Amino acid sequence: MRNPKHTEVSVARQSPQRPDADEPELDDAGDPAESDNVPASAETARALWDELRVDPVEIALPAGTGYTLRAYRSARELTPTDVTERDQDDPFLARRQVAEADEDEDDESVVILDEDLAREFADSDEEKTTARRGDTESDEETDEETDEAAAEDEAGDEEVPVFLSHRGKLLLFKTPESLVSFIRSGAPNDMSQLDSWNELSERVEPADIAPLDEDIYELDLVVENLRGGHDTWDPTLLIEAGEVARDVAYALRLPAVQDMLSAGSSLDDLDEALRATVNGGVGGFLGRRRLKKIGAQTASLGWRTIVGKISAVVDWRD
Repeated sequence: MRNPKHTEVSVARQSPQRPDADEPELDDAGDPAESDNVPASAETARALWDELRVDPVEIALPAGTGYTLRAYRSARELTPTDVTERDQDDPFLARRQVAEADEDEDDESVVILDEDLAREFADSDEEKTTARRGDTESDEETDEETDEAAAEDEAGDEEVPVFLSHRGKLLLFKTPESLVSFIRSGAPNDMSQLDSWNELSERVEPADIAPLDEDIYELDLVVENLRGGHDTWDPTLLIEAGEVARDVAYALRLPAVQDMLSAGSSLDDLDEALRATVNGGVGGFLGRRRLKKIGAQTASLGWRTIVGKISAVVDWRD
């Protein structure tokens, strides 16, 4: 899972010109009203995001382009977004959940024809099980509990993504102004649990909403690019799309998208092959050979499904 890499952004500065001797010198302070409206520099904006460990993100989807926020924190620090209301609005998902619940009930149901006979079998099984356990059972249970506790601690320390979202919906804003207005409004959202959220809401300005190139994702171009065939595939476009799709799938709890991009899937194979071609060398040669074995139609259909599922959980804000 990718952590955004922060890079310095240089700003061109004009060399000061010496005023003509015949012309009166102007006051350097200028009009106070005008100086108050000067946008924050790129360096100042970057310093804000680095300090608060949050990043502005731009995502382009078939329905349009919007701004949002993303941060990475350890899993133990975050409460997952509540998707109950979102899933209830999805008739297909609700129907599948009911079917799964019915299957679970069928698996757990037991028909007892004779209570005395059933009790006799239960007592017999219990005696046999107790005799087989011995002293080794407690040791095995202790080892299992220790392994589970270690796995939970490791999972809790892993950094995971959180987006500006609410109740399982990704909030996307058409303009920096509308995004900043929402941040300052105090409206409920999943990022308000961050320890830096209050400070961000007090300091952020529209001019600060300037995503780095690596935080700009063009999901609207992915399917069309894949349809063009292997020779036209854009590795950077497709790799970055996979990164943000994985982040969104985790943060918004989209198991279907996570499965489609999971290790060993055809789209994960595509991602690994593209990364190999970018790295070059022998690995790049092998990566290009692997790409030729991946069907363009299969890849484009898979990504069309992913983009559709992400689009379905977007809440557009103007």
